[in-house]
Amino acid sequence: MEQGLEIATLGGGCFWCLEAVFQQVDGVRAVESGYTGGHVSRPSYSDVCEGETGHAEVVRVSFDPSVVNYREILEIFFSIHDPTQLNRQGNDIGTQYRSIIFTHSEAQRAVAEYVIRELEAGHAYDARIVTQIEPEQPYWRAEASHQNYYQEHPAQGYCAFVISPKLVKFRRDFSHHVRR
Repeated sequence: MEQGLEIATLGGGCFWCLEAVFQQVDGVRAVESGYTGGHVSRPSYSDVCEGETGHAEVVRVSFDPSVVNYREILEIFFSIHDPTQLNRQGNDIGTQYRSIIFTHSEAQRAVAEYVIRELEAGHAYDARIVTQIEPEQPYWRAEASHQNYYQEHPAQGYCAFVISPKLVKFRRDFSHHVRR
């Protein structure tokens, strides 16, 4: 990894959605879809989709904190998924779609806890935030067919009807963070 970069590992529904948004964030150097938080080594997509491995679909975001900091990464994360839905996002149902932050340091944990407290105090959502915060765990990169999914399949139904609106929302609400 490039010196000076940090990593954020985030789960909030299907990893294709998170990947598509974070690939457009200025200061993000790489986004990779994968699996973490489970009890099986080297799980496959079909293993994770069965919901028996305990893994979450996540993205690993490598970013330059001098351009976009961890708090801003989390603000974007919370704006593009519903952190009040337990083990689901819309029609994607199961623990693999849970809202979760895997922290890479105590500083990241503190920032994540602070952001959640701030969102709850400001009543940003009509329900309680159920996002879990856990220390990083063994991570496995998803299969090649799941990398850059939106860029490869923008007209596919899921991309057009689920991901595209998230991208529009991101560009509208975080225009100052859109890669030029």
